[in-house]
Amino acid sequence: MVKPLPPVRHQICRRAGVRGAVYIAGRERDADPLSVARRLPRGTFVLYRDYDAADRAAFAHRLARVCRKRHLRLLVAGDARLARAVRADGLHLPEYQLFRCPPNWSGMVTAAAHSRRALHVARARGVDLALVSPVFETLSHPGARTLGPHRFARLVQGVGVRIGALGGVKKRNSGRLKSLPLAAVAMMDGWK
Repeated sequence: MVKPLPPVRHQICRRAGVRGAVYIAGRERDADPLSVARRLPRGTFVLYRDYDAADRAAFAHRLARVCRKRHLRLLVAGDARLARAVRADGLHLPEYQLFRCPPNWSGMVTAAAHSRRALHVARARGVDLALVSPVFETLSHPGARTLGPHRFARLVQGVGVRIGALGGVKKRNSGRLKSLPLAAVAMMDGWK
């Protein structure tokens, strides 16, 4: 049985009509994710995904301490060994890892999904939350084709897995998500 996401009290969650929220923490875009994490509402998931940082493990330990102190839930992207080392609440699978054998992990699992096929694999693997993107235009992928609310709704309809909307979610557009079958919103910049 999938546990409910903790309710997050944040204006974007209210406007989007969702309970859950995910902060995508990575120093490639945000110079100081620790300070952002210190301001996040209780219950927020913090998805740490600095894949290539030389000090990734040391930084993950610092981020884990902030998360425990602030009652945030830490997810580590792509590395079950690091997730265990920092006692993370969950493991996040980039889409390419979703198609491989399931990792040796018994906690919460989230995954990136960019296609209907990936969403079906996520359901078959028992993923707790699939992050579908990009909903709106993003700073990280300028000019990339976005789903928009209508294509997003068609993509996720009836897939049988909880869905989080990722990509360009901000206060000004979060109300456009209200009618979608979402459990969470995921943001990099929307927290600022």
